Amino acid sequence: MNRLADATSPYLLQHADNPVDWWPWSAEAFAEAKRRDVPVLISVGYAACHWCHVMAHESFENEQVGALVNDDFVAIKVDREERPDVDAVYMTATQAMTGQGGWPMTVFATPDGTPFFCGTYFPRANFVRLLESVATAWRDQREAVLRQGAAVVEAIGGAQAVGGPTAPLTADLLDSAADQLSREYDATNGGFGGAPKFPPHMNLLFLLRHHQRTGSPRSLEIARHTAEAMARGGIHDQLAGGFARYSVDAHWTVPHFEKMLYDNALLLRFYAELWRLTGDRMARRVARDTARFLADELHRAGEGFASALDADTEGVEGLTYAWTPAQLVAALGEEDGRWAADLFEVTAKGTFEHGTSVLRLARDVDDADPEIRKRWRDVVGRLLAARDARPQPARDDKVVAAWNGLAITAIAEFLRVAALYASPDDEDANLMEGVTIVVDGAMRDAAEHLAAVHIVDGRLRRASRDKVVGEPAGVLEDYGCVAEAFCAMHQLTGEGRWLELAGGLLDVALARFAAPDGGFYDTADDAEQLVARPADPTDNATPSGRSAIVAALVAYAALTGESRYREAAEAALATVAPIVGRHARFTGYAATVGEALLSGPYEIAVATDDAVGDPLVAAAVRHAPPGAVVVAGRPDQPGVPLLADRPLVDGRPTAYVCRGFVCQRPVTSVDDLVGQLG
Repeated sequence: MNRLADATSPYLLQHADNPVDWWPWSAEAFAEAKRRDVPVLISVGYAACHWCHVMAHESFENEQVGALVNDDFVAIKVDREERPDVDAVYMTATQAMTGQGGWPMTVFATPDGTPFFCGTYFPRANFVRLLESVATAWRDQREAVLRQGAAVVEAIGGAQAVGGPTAPLTADLLDSAADQLSREYDATNGGFGGAPKFPPHMNLLFLLRHHQRTGSPRSLEIARHTAEAMARGGIHDQLAGGFARYSVDAHWTVPHFEKMLYDNALLLRFYAELWRLTGDRMARRVARDTARFLADELHRAGEGFASALDADTEGVEGLTYAWTPAQLVAALGEEDGRWAADLFEVTAKGTFEHGTSVLRLARDVDDADPEIRKRWRDVVGRLLAARDARPQPARDDKVVAAWNGLAITAIAEFLRVAALYASPDDEDANLMEGVTIVVDGAMRDAAEHLAAVHIVDGRLRRASRDKVVGEPAGVLEDYGCVAEAFCAMHQLTGEGRWLELAGGLLDVALARFAAPDGGFYDTADDAEQLVARPADPTDNATPSGRSAIVAALVAYAALTGESRYREAAEAALATVAPIVGRHARFTGYAATVGEALLSGPYEIAVATDDAVGDPLVAAAVRHAPPGAVVVAGRPDQPGVPLLADRPLVDGRPTAYVCRGFVCQRPVTSVDDLVGQLG
């Protein structure tokens, strides 16, 4: 009997009609394997995963394969996005056994969950042979299987261990990390490494903060060049905004078409920060369009942000997005069709499959003549209308706490930069104003949803769908990303309740997730016990739980003046510091937070009756050092510590600047404030 019909996970629901007798991850499934004395097949994936769909169609929808699985195994289907703790443990096992990992992940385990054989995607014929071989080994070579499992558990226990060397994250280490990124930088195409190439959002955020602290032109050059290369590439949706998961090539041309919430949230934050620091028109456009994508395509009204758009449309990857020259002419007419083919590099040969091309910008449009920009905007609008008439990719509608936290923080920062640069003279001022209104509402929806639905009895739950929260407990990244988001909401709105909510989550994290060495485990001390307790310190597709919680602790300490949270952040960051100098590409968020700590971070309070339009507020946002917190509003507002006992001076709006809990004199002029911010 397939038991997935009542799941909240869209990925599990995709498998609810398989002939495989799937169980969700549960103690009952392992008890059934023990009762039958059979091994467990654990299949891990996610809804937007292309090769997960391929393996599902080839194997899990096949009656013969279903019969083999049902006869000799208890089969468990896991959504990696809903159970990142389970995914982390078995991914470590897969990497230990095979030297690589990915999804779908295929794990064979004993009835107590001990993995003894791991892999990823298997074509049907290979998978059938593997099922038969594992079943035979379980029956005839049980001792060897158990020995193999014990060795794997020992390996993953070591890989996830805490208690390694610690060191302060110094300026020298952060400079070393920037130097390492510079050496690994692809000077031709932007980014780091070869194909497949992933958007290095956290590394780019770090480089912007490193540039701000040191004035390094190299750090800024790497960030700006990579930003432009990605923005012009096929990885960036040239019509609707937003970014795909990665490029299959080294030059950002052909994407793997799934669009993930976490990538777009982190990229929005990066482009908004680049816009803030440089005023760059390209960064402005990409930040605006990425924010619009989040609101238009992923926001669920009255809830939060959905997790992803699928890589496939009707089983075909890229069906929605690819074009031929003839299709452009059909949508735009002969003259504009040829013009668009030239601008977007759509050729008869094609850059993708079957003579189709993925749109990419051949030339700069942001600084082009007004007539060119007008024609480009008109063409984009007409092409988008034509594309909207095509079949569309499916959407994974579950709301993941951590990823919504990333989106809330990014939108809050984007809104502050948009307010800073708002001008009625801009040719697309109305568009920008419309986007800010829509994304502000989406951000508030998401924050309210997390507060009302995901926090249950003071603890976070990982995921929800259709306003119903799931059972899986929040992991460390959820606590960190959501607490940081609530700190961002507090700064944007001046409402004390968001800071109170952030503090409650951080207190739970310190009580339940802390490790003896000052670091953190990824799961709570009262969470379900797996074969190992994960504690991964590295940043990968998203910030590690440890980096995320440190970021939230730093922001909260600056907003409240409570030093114990800063001390906890410094201790946790010290457990990552030895890795930062050696593996900069995998510690981007840790280094980003390290720059904030090194900076102070600054605490900027502006006592004013106009928290949005006051020139002091604009100056604080424009010149804020790395990681600075900025709060503006009337003095002595309840629940806003930075405004306590900070009156207007001579009845004039007044800025108060502190750094590391040491304050400078109050100032009432923009020039004086800018001088204090260095």
